[in-house]
Amino acid sequence: MTPLSHAAVLAALATSPSGPSLTLEDALSAARQAQPSLLEAWATADAVRARARQAHAPLLPQVNLTGSYSRTTANFVARPGSVPRSFTQGAPTFDTFNFFNSGITGTQLLWDFGQARGRAAAAAAQAEGADANARTAVLDAEERVRAAFFQAQATRSLVHVGQETLANQERHVAQVQAFVEVGTRPEIDLAQVKTDRANAQLQLIQAENGYATARAQLLQAMGQERGLDFDVDGAPLPELPGEDAPTDALVEEALSARPEFAALERERAGLQATLASVRATYWPQLSATLGATEGGADPTALAWNLSGGLNLSWAVYQGGLTVAQVAEAEANLRAQSARVAARRQQVRLEVEQARLGVRAAKAGIGAAREAALNARERLRLAEGRYEAGVGNVIELADAQVALTAADAQAVQAQFQLSSARASLLGALGRP
Repeated sequence: MTPLSHAAVLAALATSPSGPSLTLEDALSAARQAQPSLLEAWATADAVRARARQAHAPLLPQVNLTGSYSRTTANFVARPGSVPRSFTQGAPTFDTFNFFNSGITGTQLLWDFGQARGRAAAAAAQAEGADANARTAVLDAEERVRAAFFQAQATRSLVHVGQETLANQERHVAQVQAFVEVGTRPEIDLAQVKTDRANAQLQLIQAENGYATARAQLLQAMGQERGLDFDVDGAPLPELPGEDAPTDALVEEALSARPEFAALERERAGLQATLASVRATYWPQLSATLGATEGGADPTALAWNLSGGLNLSWAVYQGGLTVAQVAEAEANLRAQSARVAARRQQVRLEVEQARLGVRAAKAGIGAAREAALNARERLRLAEGRYEAGVGNVIELADAQVALTAADAQAVQAQFQLSSARASLLGALGRP
């Protein structure tokens, strides 16, 4: 009654899926295309880029076309002081006339001491930050998919552990029943192994349910709506390049690669541009206009006019509005600098935790495998002793329980290592 080795269980898991296979790369690809949080993040980035174009628009020429038609009476109404006193106003009538009018006006901002350019620069920095936030959302989604995928892998391995345990218990029942029938073992032994078999059946049902739940969670992480008629497939996450490197080296990699840190930096640049723009409102604005109009009562004989000019405006005093806006912009910039410093510390903590997690999980793999090997040997010896008549059914049951627990612990150790490496990937900003 030699049970399957743990390596054989894992090999069966990797090569014999019971349904269509889903690899980690398949899951990641599906999430990148369909995860609602990513679609929302990219749509938000598109909206911010559109606002950046809006902020840049005042720097370009502004052209307006106008046209109007009216049917009106022509009664003259003299305004006091506008015509000589000797002018005699005619009697009003209800006669009406056509009047056509059209025009084109162009305006160009010439100089405003950087107000419009500062707003455009701030909006452009915000757009770059939004892109970085969208890339951060991608990395976060990928990390969730990896975690869910490895959880599904672990629960599937537990299903195989449960199947192996139940097969062993079935063999124990057959063996003990034969001994009881020939009178070499008491009937209580048969009752014990049948109870153990029922417990193994229950554990297998729970493991299968856990695997189904894990696949449902994986689908949610992928942003998919489909059935559970698939199996996760593939090897555990392999060793990452540089996963044993010193913390400082890993932190430097993370700071240069993680897009959310780039987003904070771009937001700070945007606030600096906003501050410069607000300060520029202390000074005047100069713009130029050029226009052409055409009008008259007869559309075939309209009269035209041209006009051009310069416009200088200076908000000399607004009740302290500009001073308050500058103070607000300076405070926002200080707050953003503090957020950047806090994020640097958070990145360091996340990298350190992920690195230590990988190291601990790698150490736990060896211990878990040794425990599973010893438990397997213990079961072999217990079965031999029971067959020889020197062991008892309690010893046999305890050995089976120990093997099941050791196999489950080995599965958990492999899951923890893959999960720790996935966390390190996310902490380093690697795709």
